Amino acid sequence: MAQGKTNAMRILDSRKVSYELITYDNQDGKIDGLSVAEKINRDPKSVYKTLVACGGSKQVYVYIIPVGDELDLKKAAKAAGEKKMEMIPVKDIQKLTGYIRGGCSPVGMKKQYPAFIAVQALKLERIIVSGGKIGLQMEMNPYDLIQVIQGKEADICKME
Repeated sequence: MAQGKTNAMRILDSRKVSYELITYDNQDGKIDGLSVAEKINRDPKSVYKTLVACGGSKQVYVYIIPVGDELDLKKAAKAAGEKKMEMIPVKDIQKLTGYIRGGCSPVGMKKQYPAFIAVQALKLERIIVSGGKIGLQMEMNPYDLIQVIQGKEADICKME
């Protein structure tokens, strides 16, 4: 792979965290989580998306949930100790994280925001998150991810 390493990959390498790169073709513009899971031929329950939200205190938070699930903003606020939580507008994601929509990795954002990972991730041996660039995913142990991003597990998904 001729392309350079992303910030996320450099951080994992520097911490000697084991991960596997998975690439996919994004020429069709389908970069939503479910399309990515299909393209890389993986169960959507093991592919995770990174969401950025803001609490009533104006603190920014990061939530990592399965691509087929929806963030429960009430549960997200409770996990963060906030009264309310709202999603960050897509136009502000790059300014806050250094990443663009569809390539937002939980690892290596501009700042270390408080991060929460859905509890179901910890039942899996490996999960897949964005590698910091559209077309690039990283498969890794969820406990390694929590350690690197100093995250906490939380019940943050809406119930089906």
